[in-house]
Amino acid sequence: MVGKWHLGFYRKECMPTKRGFDTFFGSLLGSGDYYTHYKCDSPGMCGYDLYENDNAAWDYDNGIYSTQMYTQRVQQILASHNPTKPIFLYIAYQAVHSPLQAPGRYFEHYRSIININRRRYAAMLSCLDEAISNVTLALKTYGFYNNSIIIYSSDNGGQPTAGGSNWPLRGSKGTYWEGGIRAVGFVHSPLLKNKGTVCKELVHITDWYPTLISLAEGQIDEDIQIDGYDIWETISEGLRSPRVDILHNIDPIYTKAKNGSWAAGYGIWNTAIQSAIRVQHWKLLTGNPGYSDWVPPQSFSNLGPNRWHNERITLSNGKSVWLFNITADPYERVDLSNRYPGIVKKLLRRLSQFNKTAVPVRYPPKDPRSNPRLNGGVWGPWYKEEIKKNKPSKSQAKKKQKKSKLKKKKQQKAGSGSTCHSGVPCG
Repeated sequence: MVGKWHLGFYRKECMPTKRGFDTFFGSLLGSGDYYTHYKCDSPGMCGYDLYENDNAAWDYDNGIYSTQMYTQRVQQILASHNPTKPIFLYIAYQAVHSPLQAPGRYFEHYRSIININRRRYAAMLSCLDEAISNVTLALKTYGFYNNSIIIYSSDNGGQPTAGGSNWPLRGSKGTYWEGGIRAVGFVHSPLLKNKGTVCKELVHITDWYPTLISLAEGQIDEDIQIDGYDIWETISEGLRSPRVDILHNIDPIYTKAKNGSWAAGYGIWNTAIQSAIRVQHWKLLTGNPGYSDWVPPQSFSNLGPNRWHNERITLSNGKSVWLFNITADPYERVDLSNRYPGIVKKLLRRLSQFNKTAVPVRYPPKDPRSNPRLNGGVWGPWYKEEIKKNKPSKSQAKKKQKKSKLKKKKQQKAGSGSTCHSGVPCG
């Protein structure tokens, strides 16, 4: 693995090398400086965040822009690996994510973009495009390409306040609107049967696992319940996806919809809970789905997205349930929840079924022991299991004393009646 981990590291068991990867070079946190690889979580909580396997990679503290640094590492891995042997290479580039930083030469083509955040974002993306090109070239140079599959995927929608754009989709990163959850992606491979096509079937990130296992001719234990489906034939041959639904999320902690209630959810679901689900063409949202504007690219002034050009929707109109036909209305402009109460109920029941399988939420407070100051100036595992030894009570202590006295007497009696001859083991 090369790049951003961002899946937890409070214990060593949570690190990439303990979660299936043979090697790891990258960062543990969600963001940080692209050149120094330092991150401040809050005042006084700052540290270095670049790792080589399980140790801080201090040797790489030399100001290389992370997109280029990660590409160099990928090139080294491919150069030293035998192309006749399988390899799974997960590259999680830091770009494009705040802070918005890019090497100067990538800004040359974007001087006409007035908004500084949008300009920086474009420069970062150009550098990322170049990186993908260089990785593809390395696959060809070192003999991997003809038997390779490249999957390019993003983790969420763009953030308009930080240079991103989801237009014409609704909402932004961190919301359950399509602008927050629908991501850019493609599959490139000589092994594809139908090339140059667009797949409009339902595909979720959990589908990559069984798809890749199947392509690598591996086996998944039938007893293991997994969320994903093998979608290779859907992508390669244009067949229908085996997937019929996607649980976008259920957040039982985020219940800020003032008008949400069990009554609004027909007694099936508490619509104060922030959740979203897709079943075939239909998408249902409950609670407060988050920032819900449509932000067109032309609204970007030098001050950021101009609210005068946004189409604003207020959520204070008593609503806590929305229903959309995403196939017909991908921009989520026509709420059909009042027109099709039967479909609303059906999707609420599906939400409830999913929720019954949920693991209880564990959201502990910040642990001061995680401060890099206490860990050599590095972000990394800090938690150690505390083994508490219970002190014996007075009655237990007395019993122990009696037992040890009896034991000593027995040993003395046994010892007085036995003799050890030279050369004969005794005891």
